[in-house]
Amino acid sequence: MSLQERLARDIGESGPITVADYVTRCLHDPQDGYYATRPRLGAGGDFITAPLVSQMFGELIGLWAVETWRRLGAPDRFHLIEVGPGDGTLMSDALRAAHADPAFIQACDLVLIEPSGPLREAQSRMLAHGDVEPRWVRALDGFEPDAPVLLIANEVLDCLPARQYVRTDDGWAERRVGVGEDGTLVFGHARIIDRFVKPDFEIAVGQIFEIAGQQATFGAVCAELVRAHGGAALLIDYGRDRPEPGDTLQALIRHEKVDPLRCPGEADVTMWADFPAVMAAALKAGADVTGCVGQGDFLHALGIEARAERLISGRPDAGPVIGRQLERLTAPEQMGTLFKACAIFSPRTLEIAGF
Repeated sequence: MSLQERLARDIGESGPITVADYVTRCLHDPQDGYYATRPRLGAGGDFITAPLVSQMFGELIGLWAVETWRRLGAPDRFHLIEVGPGDGTLMSDALRAAHADPAFIQACDLVLIEPSGPLREAQSRMLAHGDVEPRWVRALDGFEPDAPVLLIANEVLDCLPARQYVRTDDGWAERRVGVGEDGTLVFGHARIIDRFVKPDFEIAVGQIFEIAGQQATFGAVCAELVRAHGGAALLIDYGRDRPEPGDTLQALIRHEKVDPLRCPGEADVTMWADFPAVMAAALKAGADVTGCVGQGDFLHALGIEARAERLISGRPDAGPVIGRQLERLTAPEQMGTLFKACAIFSPRTLEIAGF
């Protein structure tokens, strides 16, 4: 029985499910979930992330980590945590750059937060021959640090789905996934039965408002880690930097958008990061935040142009390719504006590079 058939059966028995629950089943169902069974990253897969665009991205993240560790006083032991490490490319590039400071490498306890079996195998292969041996934890809230924390989460928030609410002629309703008369999955509206805080800005009838509770919880967990143990969490993702309406649910197969209800488990299903919700939760949990900047501005502040020039000087023949990679990562019409970065940190005297 396919995931779509099992979803239709479960919905038929228990009623329509929230959009957030639907996305979670699509991504993490143990039998047929996308990340649990068939994640396809890269140019030949379903989607591409910044570390796969260019080594420059991961290298600059590595140098950011080294600089932040130094500003923490260069502790002789710390946890370098990556949440959702993909195929391990970002961390591989980051550690290569971080070798510029051997003391950083020696102090590093590398922790990878990854629930996906196939991706853990890919990460193990990618990092097999490095100087830092990783260890894996399935969930961030199951990790108990005993030293300062440097946490990296690139394109993690978009995998933590929001619940969707729609303003109708009769008031607010929750958007849910149900089953049509022909047995296919369909969107519908349901009466709101949970506590619901209306947006404090005007939304027209028919518009959707998303509440990213899981993302806010992630921000709070990051805040609690750095508040209790010192350190910083760097979050990079595509999404919004101000509250606004909009349906951001999307599904990708071979880099093309498809109907999110068409083939559950076969596509990468995501929703936009809600940076205001994440930062508000982090502040409430007692940490400090940098605010939100575009990925292009963040990478420029870290010196990506100088890094590109150095790569080109060593490989002049690769200059056009490196130039295109630079543009892809930083240009406003590509990843430079839609993708954003923020940091959650403690203590308040810590200055965070790139912001």
